[in-house]
Parts: sequence; structure tokens; C-alpha cells
Amino acid sequence: MILRAIPLTPDTQETFFLWGPRQTGKTTFLQEQFPEALRYDLLKSSDFTRFTRNPESLGEELRAMAERPRVVIIDEIQKVPQLLDEVQRLMVEDGQVFGLCGSSARKLRRGHANLLGGRAVRYEMYGLTSAEMGADAQVQRFVSAGVLPRHHLAVRPERMLRAYVEDYLRLEVAQEGLVRNLSAFHDFLRASALGDTEIVNFENIARECGVSAPTAKEHYQILVDSLLGAFVPAYTEREKRRVVRAPKFYYRDVGCVNHLIRRQDLQPGQEAFGKAFENWICHELHAHSAYSERHYSIRYWRLASGIEVDFVLGDRVAIEIKGVTRVRPQHLNGLEQICVDHPGIETRILVCLEARARRLESGILVLPVLEFLKRLWAGEWNASL
Repeated sequence: MILRAIPLTPDTQETFFLWGPRQTGKTTFLQEQFPEALRYDLLKSSDFTRFTRNPESLGEELRAMAERPRVVIIDEIQKVPQLLDEVQRLMVEDGQVFGLCGSSARKLRRGHANLLGGRAVRYEMYGLTSAEMGADAQVQRFVSAGVLPRHHLAVRPERMLRAYVEDYLRLEVAQEGLVRNLSAFHDFLRASALGDTEIVNFENIARECGVSAPTAKEHYQILVDSLLGAFVPAYTEREKRRVVRAPKFYYRDVGCVNHLIRRQDLQPGQEAFGKAFENWICHELHAHSAYSERHYSIRYWRLASGIEVDFVLGDRVAIEIKGVTRVRPQHLNGLEQICVDHPGIETRILVCLEARARRLESGILVLPVLEFLKRLWAGEWNASL
């Protein structure tokens, strides 16, 4: 059993939302944390049909129990948004604790569903992290197979990645009626995967897919709402020079990117490996930000000239990612230049595949990736975040 790092404990007294992409392990985690809980799964046709027709039947069923459970888990809550009114009533009137699990908040937000008026704590589950894998963490495995547990742990992840992309990313989007032109959305998935880790140009993506720029933006929003991807905004605080302000986009699972663009046999030194490597570190940073409950900002910095730093954490930590076994002087340009505009940056780190850690005369810390992640999860830079 893999011990997940999400800070949700069995003794919680608060109703909570647990969001996360499909197959991140939410259901398994909740079963392990709350083995005595009453469970409803809205993917089951019986539960879905019953609560769609009569949301009040949830309260009726709970009142009929001789001993009401302390926690009630409702999986895929976004399937029946109207059920949330009944959940709130039972919380307020009966003090009932609910665990509300879902893989997309799109229906809830777009349908102006009741999000319980701030009465529920929000958690988000990410794919597997290096901290959760511990001594079993392998760079090549994360970069090639991705972070979703079934894919990461599979002997042949390619088959499961194919099923995930074909059956979930495409078919479920069609079934939910999120797009009218499914063929164009298929083209968009590939185009957006090719642009993973890069600055988003909606007009260019739209042109490649044969859709309008507003449609391309809406397609990106589908990925964000379904927790399949996220934008990383630009760091633009108190700039002295002209900077790029458009966001970058990262898929939540690099394995899906690899499948969508047929990226195989990744090896250090390749441009393709470097992009996959950067995606994985982005995942680790977002998971750490959430699980540590520090919720620090994650942005990138790029001058109009092209000099950039991959990630700025908060306002005082700058990180550059290089999937190389030997760091060269040109790899340090961004970390050297960011201090010109932002002297408040106190920690500069280059994450790479070198064998040993070293600190340069400039103060830049060059760290092997697994050592960087070990220090990150140990909280070494928490005071700066």
C-alpha cells in the first residue's frame, strides 16, 4: 500500500470536497481513511437515477438507519449537482459530515451549484509523488509512464495510457456534451500536448485545430475544469524590463502527453526528455504546494528576449529545470538574470541529472533531481514560500 501525502485524516470533523483527475486514487484513499463510512457512488446507475429523481431521498435513507454513520462519502458528486442542497441541509440541521469526491467541478461551477457556502474544506489529490514512492522513486519511470497510479505501477503502461486517453479524455468529454465538434477536440488534444510546458498562443492552437480562438480557449478550460491540466501564470512583479505575460500550460500527467504525441524512448539530453522532465517537476511542485498546505504561488519568468526561469515559487525561490547530466554555463542564464529585476529572490536552484549537489560561486545551487525533491518534501525551503 502506498501511503498518500494528502493531509486529510480519518478524525476530520468537517465536511470536505476531494477533487482530482480520474484514476489518481481518490476512491481507494477514502476507503482506506474512512472504512466505516456509508458510501454512494454516482457512477452507479442505481444511485445516480435515485438521487437525480429525488435528492431528498438521501436524508430519508439516513433517517431510516438505526445508527447513522459519522461520515457519508458521495463519489462523483458533480454528476448530480442538485444533491448538494440536500447535503447542506443535513449538515446544518443534523451535523452530518460528508466526504464529497469528484473529478470535475465544471458542472458545479457552470450550473451555479450549491458549493455549501464555504462550509466544506477543499482538498485536491494529485498523481503519485516522489515522496509517496520513497526509495522506489525512479526518474525514468515518472517521466515515461507518468504519475497516475495505475499507469505508473503497470508493467506495460502504454496499454493503460491508451485506454485512459481514448476512453476518458475523448469519449467522456463527448458523453458530457462539452464539445460539439469531437473531431476538432481530438486535434486539440494533440496540439495542446505538443505545446505542453510552453507559452500558450490561442490563435496558433485554434489555427492548427480548425476552430476559433474562443473555442480553443474553451477547450483549454475543459482540461482545467476536469483537473487534467493547469495554467502556470507569468511572474510580473515590479519588472524593470519587458516580460512575457501569457501563461504556460501543463498537463497534470506527463504519461498522457507522451501517449498523445507518440513520445517514446525518452533519454536524458533529448529536447523531448527535457519537456517531460519539466512537466514532472511541475507536478511535484503543485502537489507539494497543496499537500504542505502552504499554497504558495507557482509562476514562470521570461524576458521578451527569451531568457527565462521555469518556476518562481512565491517571491523568493527561483527554479530552473534541465534534463541533462552536465550543467553548462548557458543553462544558468535565467537564474543569473532574474536577480537583476528581483533582488529579493534569495534561493536559486538548478534541478538536473548530475550525480552530486554543488553550490556555485554565484550562489546558485545545482541539485540532482531526487535530492532536490527530498529536500523540497522535507520542507527545506518552506520558510521562503
